[in-house]
Amino acid sequence: MSWLQIRLDANPDSASALEDALLDCGAASVTLEDNADQPLFEPPIGHTPIWQHTRVTGMFQADTDMVTVLAQLNALVGELPKHRIEILEDRDWIREWMDSYQPLQCGKQLWICPSWREPVDPTAVNLLLDPGLAFGTGTHPTTWLCLNWLDSQPLAGKTVIDYGCGSGILGIAALLLGAEKLIAVDTDPQALQATSENAKRNNIDSDKLACYLPEEVPPGLHGDVLLANILAGPLMELAPTLAACLDPGAPICLSGILDSQGDTIKQCYQHWFVGLASEQREEWLRISGQRNSESAK
Repeated sequence: MSWLQIRLDANPDSASALEDALLDCGAASVTLEDNADQPLFEPPIGHTPIWQHTRVTGMFQADTDMVTVLAQLNALVGELPKHRIEILEDRDWIREWMDSYQPLQCGKQLWICPSWREPVDPTAVNLLLDPGLAFGTGTHPTTWLCLNWLDSQPLAGKTVIDYGCGSGILGIAALLLGAEKLIAVDTDPQALQATSENAKRNNIDSDKLACYLPEEVPPGLHGDVLLANILAGPLMELAPTLAACLDPGAPICLSGILDSQGDTIKQCYQHWFVGLASEQREEWLRISGQRNSESAK
């Protein structure tokens, strides 16, 4: 069936009130979206960020009297901001969502492929992924930069630590590229669940994967390669922890870094790592290097 949707312009002070009012008026769903291409990065703990320019959209059944809804909204929140009402035709949203994900080449041999699509190159290293529980489909520049780096690394027989694993895409790619074991760490239990499920989807033996919340990581966690695609703030806080996981000469790959943050991250990590080099895709950076020997103890 068709739906009616009302879209209202909002700001941080009005967005939550409009959301509550739309639900009180019978909206089947309410979504908040960025209305000015403004990214949100690293909100304080316990804070729910809202864009300065937010679009609040309420969905109503097609037979809803929107004149009455507008009157009710006005009574609840006062004078309404700029808004418009639209008819939303019924469509196969699931099919359109699935069609939006195409196989993605991330290096000479590695491809990320939605599980419902045939691989472009059956002889390549194809990581099958269902976008779902956690961030990480390969399309974001930070993820692609890390996957591209992994594609060029000698991983055979090595233990890889994926700190901030998300969907597990990086660590699973490492296993498919020849790594022997993956240690996945994330603060979100759903991320660890997604990592386990994606590993099964790619026929990874369970004994090759260990998933931990940070507080559950065994003492003396150690690996041969370390990946951390998080954000600049956590990367700086975790620098000593990540460095302690690697022997001299072991490689590290960091991402989730804006180009304006690159020098700060390098300055932070140069105490433990040498050969720090950056690669850019759009406004995002990947920084890679090797564990030094002077401060390894």
